Amino acid sequence: MDAGTGVVGLIGHPVGHSKSPEMMNRAFRALGLPFVYLAFDVSPAELGTAVRGMRALGFRGWNVTIPHKVAVLEHLDEVEETAREIGAVNTVVAREGRLVGYNTDGEGYLRSLVDETGLDLVEQKVLILGAGGAARAVAHALAGAGVKSITIANRTREKAERLAASLRKGDARAVSLSEVERVIGETTLLVQTTSVGMYPETEAIPIDPSLLHERMTVSDLIYRPRKTLLLREAEARGARIHGGLGMLLHQAALAFEKWMGKPAPVDVMRKALEEAMEPAGGG
Repeated sequence: MDAGTGVVGLIGHPVGHSKSPEMMNRAFRALGLPFVYLAFDVSPAELGTAVRGMRALGFRGWNVTIPHKVAVLEHLDEVEETAREIGAVNTVVAREGRLVGYNTDGEGYLRSLVDETGLDLVEQKVLILGAGGAARAVAHALAGAGVKSITIANRTREKAERLAASLRKGDARAVSLSEVERVIGETTLLVQTTSVGMYPETEAIPIDPSLLHERMTVSDLIYRPRKTLLLREAEARGARIHGGLGMLLHQAALAFEKWMGKPAPVDVMRKALEEAMEPAGGG
């Protein structure tokens, strides 16, 4: 690092668990790029101040994570169409004095899902658990990919209904979590987007595991632990499983490419991410 080192980073609250710095900094070193990636714990009350500071300090860009993905929109100069439809931003690019917001979560998720499972998306009947920022990105991406149907189940049904109504393509509907039993039998792709089961509450599970069946793929966006209780229960019942590490990798690679204007070293980033996860016993 020297006076010419550029800065990118991550803002969220909390961020101490993030493995993105290890992954991104390995990528910069692999390509010989004079940049450093840092994580910043920013409280919701300080979000506007943080964005103004990063603009003033000349950051090339940054990632945005919970709980700022929606609130950050009002602090940006421009929001790309997909991110605006989703209603959430996870990547900001500083370009010619303007801050532009993007969302790479949805595309990153699709890349990971198809690469790791080989699913034919147009044949899928999808059930999404949750209706937050991650669910919005995944739902819009899956709708754009042409899945057969999307059902969104959320503790607050009204929130699920708003998300379903925002999906302009395909067949979308909303149910409450208590109604999952009624629709899960026809589900071929279950996507878990909530924080239930995330470290350290690793023995929590978002639905009754007896509802899982062998005709479905179960995808959990959580990457710590690598294999959540939901995935373990799904695997035991003969379902195909898909963890969240690949989404983390591919959304980061897409952000890297927007900042740097060149292909990300995905294999290098994957190795760094896997190594960073090892001390937690695979989580």
